[in-house]
Amino acid sequence: MRRFAQSPVTESPTPGSAPASAARSDRDTLARLWPYLWAYRGRVLLALAFMVAAKVANVGVPVLLKELVDRLAPNASAPAALMVVPVGLLLAYGLLRLSTSLFTELRELVFAKATEGAARRISLQVFAHLHALSLRFHLERQTGGMTRDIERGTRAVHSLISYSLYSIVPTLIEVALVLTLLGTKFDMVFVWITLGALVSYVAFTVTVTSWRTRFRKAQNELDSKAHTRAIDSLLNYETVKYFNNEDFEARRYDESLERLRQMAVKTQQSLSVLNTGQQCIIAVGLILMLWRATQGVVEGRLSVGDLVMVNAFMIQLYIPLNFLGVIYREIKQSLTDLDKMFTLMERDREVADEPDARPLMVKAPPAVRFENVVFAYDPSRPILQGVSFEIPAGQTVAVVGASGSGKSTLARLLYRFYDVQQGRITVNGHDVRHLTQDSLRRHIGIVPQDTVLFNDTVAYNIAYGRTGASREEVEQAARSARIHEFIAATPKGYETMVGERGLKLSGGEKQRVAIARTLLKNPPILVFDEATSALDSANERAIQAELAAVAQGKTVLVIAHRLSTIVQAHEILVMDAGQIIERGTHAQLLNANGRYAQMWRMQQHEG
Repeated sequence: MRRFAQSPVTESPTPGSAPASAARSDRDTLARLWPYLWAYRGRVLLALAFMVAAKVANVGVPVLLKELVDRLAPNASAPAALMVVPVGLLLAYGLLRLSTSLFTELRELVFAKATEGAARRISLQVFAHLHALSLRFHLERQTGGMTRDIERGTRAVHSLISYSLYSIVPTLIEVALVLTLLGTKFDMVFVWITLGALVSYVAFTVTVTSWRTRFRKAQNELDSKAHTRAIDSLLNYETVKYFNNEDFEARRYDESLERLRQMAVKTQQSLSVLNTGQQCIIAVGLILMLWRATQGVVEGRLSVGDLVMVNAFMIQLYIPLNFLGVIYREIKQSLTDLDKMFTLMERDREVADEPDARPLMVKAPPAVRFENVVFAYDPSRPILQGVSFEIPAGQTVAVVGASGSGKSTLARLLYRFYDVQQGRITVNGHDVRHLTQDSLRRHIGIVPQDTVLFNDTVAYNIAYGRTGASREEVEQAARSARIHEFIAATPKGYETMVGERGLKLSGGEKQRVAIARTLLKNPPILVFDEATSALDSANERAIQAELAAVAQGKTVLVIAHRLSTIVQAHEILVMDAGQIIERGTHAQLLNANGRYAQMWRMQQHEG
């Protein structure tokens, strides 16, 4: 209960934080993406060159087709030409077709490294930034929805590049080339018909797609909520089973899926409207162009080859335009998804290193001081109210008190999960806010009350305390934590998988793994937050002896509920409502006959 009592119920916006729905234009989002691509500027320029070459070759195909048809016209003279010239034109036609595919594949091959590299850099930055955000953010996040946003944002990088560089830009180049050819080889009527059809097509597509966007956004929001609900339920599998709420969870999930289904149907209906309108515009444009070309053939101004070329141009233009609605929608959606991820990346770190922060460098166990510390997770509910005490170098100080008194908050502040609002915390006289977080945390080892393990092997979880440790060092830490015999008795030994969040292990086994990895880290400052609360009495006494041996010569903060585990502490602090109400050694506090003595008698009676 203590943990939930100290967790924030609501969060005031962090000063300077980017709001979750910060307004950002599509141009701003693209500008944010551009530096990641421009890092591969050589490949970008080469890919653009291949793209232009592919389109030039593609536009040349109808021109050659016209020549081929004209050469084979019934009134063509010189029978030899009927054999020689068409063969040359056929070969050229085949080469142009091949060139189009070749240049397209070269473009994708050259640009693949840029696309994947940009996606990799963005994903890595998001991952690193999430780890840099405060504990407050991670206590309040919705894991399912957040991971969905990151997944869609990463996929949006590929989609944006694919649709813009591989579809929109090539189509624009092809349109420009076709209009130039139509204007120079024929009259401007062909150009105006083509432009009118294209403008109508694009205007209709953009208008209808913008109307459809709200359905897509709603569908994505419902998808994220459904995903969040499913993940949250699966993560709390045991709780669901404890209260026989499988049907309840299924109904809640089905409600989300039903809302998602209804929105998906609306999305599909609007897509049908878009596709039908697009085909009508294409059909009208194609009829007008062919009517104009046919009229020219009849009047003798154009050849049959010209008619074939115009028809081929229109088909080549309208094939990519058929997908313009999808492309535009996907680009808009990708920009929205990318913007969400960039907004997440721009969320300010509540706890950040100062520009001139110094690394903590100590060779001996340091002294730790809390000086008039005031702290609240929420301004309306203070947790610590002017707390002051010192842990002398190489000594052990224990903190006891009722749930919600602020004991675990001391460890969080020392580790800089949060920064104090008043007062200061020092290590060897250095305010922790002026130290780099990395160096500070390398000097502190914490065994938390609630141990969460990675879904990996026992060896991996213990070695996480010092990732470069040898197997011998891992096993020695396991022996010190009294878990080596248990691990060795399992069929796979240290390669045993612990399951999601360590659910395959008991509470006591997880806690001993946590103790082992902290012992492996071997830092000069140790924090034990109810480190043995999940252990039975025999194991607790054995591990207490090991912890006492390890704590020799280290600066130790012990947060305890069982008073029997801290009787040897150099000083014991009793907290209540965020204040220290008693302090002294075990003997001194018993003689004082105050709150500590009362707690001691109660626990002795319960024992």
